[in-house]
Parts: sequence; structure tokens; C-alpha cells
Amino acid sequence: MKSFNRGLKAGVPIGLGYLSVSFSFGIIAISYGLEWWQAVLISTTTLTSAGQLAGVSLMVNPGLYVDMFLSQITVNIRYSFMSVSLSQKTSKEFRGIRRLIFGFFITDEIFAVASNEKEVSTKFFAGLTVFPYVGWALGTLLGTLMGNVLPEAVMNALCIAIYGMFVAIVVPKVRDSSKLLAVVLFAVALSSLFFYLPTLSGISQGLSISICAVAAAIFGALLFPVKEDDSCE
Repeated sequence: MKSFNRGLKAGVPIGLGYLSVSFSFGIIAISYGLEWWQAVLISTTTLTSAGQLAGVSLMVNPGLYVDMFLSQITVNIRYSFMSVSLSQKTSKEFRGIRRLIFGFFITDEIFAVASNEKEVSTKFFAGLTVFPYVGWALGTLLGTLMGNVLPEAVMNALCIAIYGMFVAIVVPKVRDSSKLLAVVLFAVALSSLFFYLPTLSGISQGLSISICAVAAAIFGALLFPVKEDDSCE
């Protein structure tokens, strides 16, 4: 029980952060025409901010199943690598169904906190996931409810908050690495081409996200290969 409580305390800051970010997702989902229960169902069954944002934009255009598949694989493949990495530090209690259940809760922030543990026990990890999960679902619910009563100007302002979260994640890293800055600028330039060029603007958002992400990764890998003993500049 002590490990569980320690995990609960460690998850409080993550839960508070997810509450505000998922609030914006709830507003975006409502603006796309989803019902409140549909938005909450998405948040309780996926738990991925970027994946949900890409997903709802494709849901309003039925039939783009290949695009949705590609965008979700591209956006969420990092969780697989996080799970593999974290499995090297998990206790022997992590076996069978427990690995599958707790794998669902892997996010960037939960992974970061759990990685600081010398050994990750099932009780600690279970406690760590409670507030982030509740915060994400509750924030989505509040966003969908408030999205129906807030003025349009306020809704438009809140809709960009989720994009601000991604910027906040990238900027500190970019400031410390000129190589990462080059990769980010390449991705931004490529994304702009998909938005402004008539020949590319017809490509769906999900597919364009996938292309930009893969192209930027290849660009970085070719120009700035990282050896095991290298560190970012």
C-alpha cells in the first residue's frame, strides 16, 4: 500500500496537467460535431493527446480508414518503444495480463516518472496512473460541457491550448540541440507545403501528419546519426 500511495502522489502533477489539456480536446471534439459521450469514450479508451487530436479530425471525414491507421501508427508508435524500455526496470510482478493492462496507461509523462524508479512495482505504477487517467477523462468531460456554453471567441482561444502543450514539450529540447532544431524546422517547412501548395493541400490531415513525421525522422537520422556514446549538442 505504501508503494501505491507513493505512486498516487507522483501522479498528481501529471493529472493536473492532463486536466487542462484534455479540456481543450473536449472543446475541439465538440466543435467537430461529436457528442459529449463520444469524446469522453475516446479519452477513456485511448489516452493519447496527439493520437486523439489526429483521430477526431479524421472521424469527421468517414471512409479515410487507411489514413487513420497510418496517422495513429505514426503518432503512437513511440509508446511501444517506451514500454520496451520500461520493461527493463519492472519488477517480477509484471507478468501476463498485468503487462497488457498497464501498457495501456503508458504516456510520455507517466513513462518519464516511472523511469526514475530503480525498480517499478505494480503497486507504484497502478497508483501513478490513477490521477492522470481520471484527469484526462474528467478534463474531456468538462471541455465538452463548457464547449456548449462558452462564447465562440473563448472556445477558439482554448482550442489552441493543446497545440501549446506540444510546443512546450519541443521548445526546451530545441534550445539545447541545434540538430533537433534543424529537424523541427524541416518538419514545419514540410507541413507548410502540405497546407499551402494546391497539389498537396488535398491530402488528408492524417496522411500528411504521417508523411511529415516519417520524413522528418529520416531527415534527422541521415543528417545527424547518433552513436551510442554521443549526446545531443
